[in-house]
Amino acid sequence: MRVAMIGTGYVGLVSGACFADFGHVVTCVDKDASKIDRLHQNIMPIYEPGLDDLVEKNVKEERLFFTTDAKEAIADADAVFIAVGTPSRRGDGHADLSYVYAAAEEIAELMTGFTVVVTKSTVPVGTGDEVEEIIRKKRPDADFAVVSNPEFLREGAAIKDFKIPDRVVVGTEDERAKEIMEELYRPLFLNQTPIVFTARRTSELIKYAANAFLAVKITFINEMADLCEAVGANVQEVSRGIGLDGRIGKKFLNAGPGYGGSCFPKDTLALTKTANDHNSPVRIVDTVVEVNASRKKAMAGKIIKAMGGDVSGKTIGVLGLAFKQNTDDMRDAPSLDIIPALVEAGAKIKAYDPEAMEEAKHLLDGIDYAENAYGAVDGADAMVILTEWDQFRALDLERIKASLNGDVVVDLRNIYSPDDMAKRGFTYTSIGRPV
Repeated sequence: MRVAMIGTGYVGLVSGACFADFGHVVTCVDKDASKIDRLHQNIMPIYEPGLDDLVEKNVKEERLFFTTDAKEAIADADAVFIAVGTPSRRGDGHADLSYVYAAAEEIAELMTGFTVVVTKSTVPVGTGDEVEEIIRKKRPDADFAVVSNPEFLREGAAIKDFKIPDRVVVGTEDERAKEIMEELYRPLFLNQTPIVFTARRTSELIKYAANAFLAVKITFINEMADLCEAVGANVQEVSRGIGLDGRIGKKFLNAGPGYGGSCFPKDTLALTKTANDHNSPVRIVDTVVEVNASRKKAMAGKIIKAMGGDVSGKTIGVLGLAFKQNTDDMRDAPSLDIIPALVEAGAKIKAYDPEAMEEAKHLLDGIDYAENAYGAVDGADAMVILTEWDQFRALDLERIKASLNGDVVVDLRNIYSPDDMAKRGFTYTSIGRPV
């Protein structure tokens, strides 16, 4: 089948490359000419493991194309995916749908024959109705169906999530659209992937509900970690003990400094705004948003306390800046709250992240960057782990001990064992575990 993907951001690029790898012919469209030029050189605009190889392979096999000219891509397409950004709107927290609506206008002008218009972007309930109205108003004669097909990709594991998903959700009641969507995802039938066909508005809500529930799980275990510290329990054992219950599940029960990234912060906020607009508040999610924001700010205080209550004039070696491992995404990363608070308290920061430093330089002022983890801690008064990159899990601790100007280690991802760190002579602080 022929697919046009409007937007070459995280969702559009990964989805386009994976559809091409399924055997479809995909043209990814973006108005940013410099981004398209870089993609023609196989330079990815994001860091995602394996994406560059997947793109290169499918470009060579002439199944994946990149262009700034939407005309031919849309005119020839069986399905046109809208995969543009929906950031939080300044002032009220609602999702900014201006890019989605602009894409709908363009699609209306250029599509020919029966076309399935698919909202892949995360959008509030009712957006599909608006997209349909925009197209219908501009092209009363057009033969099309608007479908919701939310993405459930984890940054750092997006290719696997696309090719071996837990489920595919498709929101449409149009039989022709169902046939096209089934054909697009037909390769997944081999893995017996459940494909959930539902009404469009239900599909839109499924995406928000899923992200909100995962955010609730993260925030719940973070609060349990605080309780563990107060009563002398171990949050990792609590997580295991409850995660083995099939009704709960073990995923998203790792205590840490709070969630961030491109999805959870904006999607939980957008869901609460939609709920309030419809006089059906989701008070649990409201609380999760508040608790998570407070938690990220509180982590700086935890570090300062571990360093004796005063960091003025002291140097802190920070390992990890991205909101999670295997991504360069800095959106709403805990580091963006923690590091400025430490700087304001008088600390000097030397930081290292394997992928996110270039992006961090646009967002964090007044800090130094190191070439590797050991450079970040060399001469520092403390080492702080903010992101759980694999390369931080097996550091040469003897070398770290010799490099530090002191013995303080604050591990906000619970990578190391408290007993082992104590035996090695570190003053070790982690999340929700007894020292």
